[in-house]
Amino acid sequence: MIDVLVVDDDFRVAEINAKYVGKVPGFRVSARAHSAAQALAAVERGTIDLVLLDHYLPDQTGLDLVHRMREQGHGTDVIMITAASDVTTVQQAMRLGALHYLVKPFTFAALRTRLDSYAALRRTVDRVGGRGLTGQEQVDRIFGALRTSPAPSAPGLPSGHSEPTTDLICGVLHHAAQPLSAHEVAARTGLSRSTAQRYLRHLEQAGRLRLSLKYGDTGRPEHRYAWVAP
Repeated sequence: MIDVLVVDDDFRVAEINAKYVGKVPGFRVSARAHSAAQALAAVERGTIDLVLLDHYLPDQTGLDLVHRMREQGHGTDVIMITAASDVTTVQQAMRLGALHYLVKPFTFAALRTRLDSYAALRRTVDRVGGRGLTGQEQVDRIFGALRTSPAPSAPGLPSGHSEPTTDLICGVLHHAAQPLSAHEVAARTGLSRSTAQRYLRHLEQAGRLRLSLKYGDTGRPEHRYAWVAP
């Protein structure tokens, strides 16, 4: 089994990512961390093979953490999973040896593709190393194991929608004591109001939410959404 450390400052996102990892054969979540200090402590215990690392952490950035890990001699593999998509951050991640870079929001299929390629890399390195082989062909096999094909959107989700964001919104509404507006959903999830509205509209059309209208004294009625038990 490949032992994974899931690092994200948002407890809900970390839980979703951990559940995704648990669905992939050969992988298990050994620990979760919500700060760089917690993540480094987990790595120092020496039981982690792979870190799924967010960049935006409360005490320092994910890339600062990777730099500290390398300075201290920890060769633990890293896959970045973050909303940071600027070229500078991506380049720094490459230079520090991140094996993959997955931009939020993403689908389970996209994460599984990266994890499968990582598992293939480990198998290839073990096979080549066990035979003591050298040469360009063997090097090409190792580097080729990391290649991935773009993952399609999850079935049932429109283009531009992701499973983690859908799960996040569903979780908020499932535990809400009363119907919520798009503004309230956005506030509880950290999403923009327009993004929350887009997902709520799709979930309502798919029959997973019930839409009701709240009329005030003036103006347009407020749309409110409630969870529909399956």
